[in-house]
Amino acid sequence: MRYAFSTLGVPGMPVPEVLRLATGTGYQGVELRAHPEEPVHPLIGMRERAAVRGQFADAGVEILAVAGYAQVAAARDAADEEALAHELTELVFLASDLGAPYVRVFPGGEGRPAAEADADAARRLAAVAPLAAERGVRVLLETHDSHGTGAAAARVLGLVGHRRIGALWDVLHSWLGGEEPVDTHAALAPHLGYVQVKDVASAKERTPLPLGAGALPLAAALGTLGREPAGAHGPVPAPEGTYDQGSGGWLCWEYEKRWFPEAADLPGLLVPGREHLQRLLGRSTAAS
Repeated sequence: MRYAFSTLGVPGMPVPEVLRLATGTGYQGVELRAHPEEPVHPLIGMRERAAVRGQFADAGVEILAVAGYAQVAAARDAADEEALAHELTELVFLASDLGAPYVRVFPGGEGRPAAEADADAARRLAAVAPLAAERGVRVLLETHDSHGTGAAAARVLGLVGHRRIGALWDVLHSWLGGEEPVDTHAALAPHLGYVQVKDVASAKERTPLPLGAGALPLAAALGTLGREPAGAHGPVPAPEGTYDQGSGGWLCWEYEKRWFPEAADLPGLLVPGREHLQRLLGRSTAAS
């Protein structure tokens, strides 16, 4: 298993500092928050993109994903529909230019009938799938908001039926949805790109905590990843017939410092956090 952290945990940090942090703490990858507040986002030019890609390559650190904010299940009028299509296109281009394998998108369909939200999300994701395939990128729907559980995300992904459209498992939101980790993994296995880990005190108190200091069932979630499950390739297998979250898969720590400035600073937590994940994975492997 390989380890990454999200720049959501180090808001506004320049790329060279992010790379020094990754190499100094034993993380092989970084998930880049693709927002105009950050150094890397869809509005930067080709020269800047090439420079960022070169900096990561020189440091031996991978750009795991471009974490965008497109909401594919939201209700939209015709103008908004066009804007969303453009946003998705630009995120795929950015990931491709940076050499990142994944783009993260949100559902955003709160308050809508599930069937309508599912159908709109599937249609929009299917529309960007050919470009993603052309550019060698997978667009991942995160378990979040209106589709926080694996079952809900899988409804959309089953409708899309394209190997370049997949899932990002955020363990917080599936837990908030009352779904057991084994069930989340079973629903997402045919689509799973990578897993975001985090920890909080409770469903009501979501200030980020060091991994292992909160209430999230991290051991149970990681325990599902030790072996490739039966049917993991499903009807819409990952690219090249691989199960992305198997051997060599990614765990990404999404520490939400940007939204909780009172939380402890992430840099000092990274090494013990990675070591905690390694211990949990070691236990799950020994038990299997």
